[in-house]
Order: sequence, then structure tokens, then C-alpha cells
Amino acid sequence: MKLIIDSGSTKMEWILLDGKTVKNRFTTEGFNPNYSDIQCLENIVSSVGTQCIEPLQQIHYYGTGCASKKNCLSVNMVFQQYFPKAEIHVTHDLMAACHAVLGHAKGIACILGTGSNACVYDGENITEKAVSLGYLVGDEGSGMHIGREVVKAYFYGFLPDDLKRDFEAAYHLELKDFIDNLYHQEHPSRYLASFARFAGDRQDNPFVRGLVKSCFKSFVEAYILRFGECHSMPIGFVGSVAFHFREILDECLSGYGLTLGPVIKSPAEGLIGFYRNRQP
Repeated sequence: MKLIIDSGSTKMEWILLDGKTVKNRFTTEGFNPNYSDIQCLENIVSSVGTQCIEPLQQIHYYGTGCASKKNCLSVNMVFQQYFPKAEIHVTHDLMAACHAVLGHAKGIACILGTGSNACVYDGENITEKAVSLGYLVGDEGSGMHIGREVVKAYFYGFLPDDLKRDFEAAYHLELKDFIDNLYHQEHPSRYLASFARFAGDRQDNPFVRGLVKSCFKSFVEAYILRFGECHSMPIGFVGSVAFHFREILDECLSGYGLTLGPVIKSPAEGLIGFYRNRQP
């Protein structure tokens, strides 16, 4: 019995796998140890304990913010507390992307969700990673980035009149409320990413298309072109932004002579396939 957990900043997906059979599958609030206290994870794990009552042999946790040994150890200790007999593996969300979209094939795996990241994968290990600076400085091409550019265009007066009217009808957003939500409430990256939906619903609009494509160009230039073999390998993506903006993403990559590989909304399906085909 394996418990597979894909944890992003916004949501966490749990999959209970008995051999090749999915026994249970559900989602909870997300967790990122870089931005949230470990107590938040303890509360989440405690709340789902009744859904994982069968004895677990292995727990595979893939988490955003788990690139450092310190964060991996903190997460590991939480799960040891609740599942003391299980073999626990904690790694970062980039490895989830590798396993989900590439399996054991060589390529580049990328994340485009609330945040963004990318790496080179040789079929077993990550051999090179992009520099990830988080939402305050980096996360180019992410939902946070797209949402931020939408809001900036609105408050700076750059939105065409039709989009401005649509935005006001959708959000009724005052500047003082936006500032309060961004700087005084929890999870500012999630808040900014929520405005990416406005762009997602209007991808045929030339202004929106140009805005999104500009964000993806920033992602390619910051994350992909740094890899020397990027033009000879498929580039796979996981994340809601990559999934919903796939056409614009493909167009952007083609402009750089890059090849779009598999694109999946969530790593979950790919991870289920990966562990179904994996030897015990």
C-alpha cells in the first residue's frame, strides 16, 4: 500500500494506491514550508488520517518548497509522527513533474502552476535545475505572474475598454482592498494567481494573448534556454497554467525552436502510472 502526495502551494492531492488499484483519492489545502509554519502541515495530515486508515508500506511526498534538506526533514518528521511504520520518501515537486510527464525518459520537466520551475532529467535523476527565486522575484510564466500582469494592466490603465469593463464586473476591485489583500493577508501568491483566470477565459483577445505570451517568453528565457540541450529534448509541463494556456505556450516555444512534450494539469495521473509500472 502506497500513499502518493503531490503538494503545491495551493492544493495537495492524495492518492492511496494498493498495487495497481487506486483505493482513495482526495485533495486538501496546499502547503509550502517556505511560506507556512510546519504546524499547518500537521493540521492537514491530522485531518486526513481517517482516510488513510489502511496500513501503509510507503509514503511518497512530492512538495513545493522541498528542495532543501531542512524542509524535507521537517515534512518527514510530520509524517513519521502519524505513520510511524511507513517508509517515507520526501522530495521536491520538480521530481513529481519528472516522474509524471517523462517517466524514465530523458527530457526537460517544467512546472507552470501558481509558481514555476524547470529542470533537466536523465530518466532517473535531475541533473540540472533552474534557479527558482519565488514569487517576490521570480516565478516567471506562472499563474502568479500572469495574474499580477492582469492586475497591473487594470490599475495602470492599460486594459482596453472592453476588458476593463469585464474586469470591473468580475472583481469590483478597489485599490485599497487589493493592497490590503496583497500585503496584509496570507498567501499573496495564491491571491495574485487567482486573477490568471480572467486571462484564461479570454485567450482569444489579442491583448490578453500578448500578455500571456510575454509571460511565457520570460519563463523560457529565464528557465529553459539556460539548458544547453534544450533544443534536442522534449519539454514536458505540469500545472494548471500550462494546461489551460497550452496553445499559447506551444506557440511561444515554437518561436524559440523548442519542442513541446506532454502537458498535464496535475501530476497525479502521471504519478499513478509511474507507480503502477514500478517494481516493488
